[in-house]
Amino acid sequence: MKKMEDKEINPDFNYQQMQSLSKEAREKLMKIKPRTLGQASRISGVSPSDISVIMVHLSK
Repeated sequence: MKKMEDKEINPDFNYQQMQSLSKEAREKLMKIKPRTLGQASRISGVSPSDISVIMVHLSK
């Protein structure tokens, strides 16, 4: 996770298509649009499992 902390997220990243994210996480991520995975992990309502799902998609 430490290595991925600074991993950038495309501002146009479509969280809505990721059905494995919780509904709350999708809503908050779409509203806040974090620039890095570290920022996303510090959003209230975004769980560690949500971050893991995003990490998998970013590493493709």
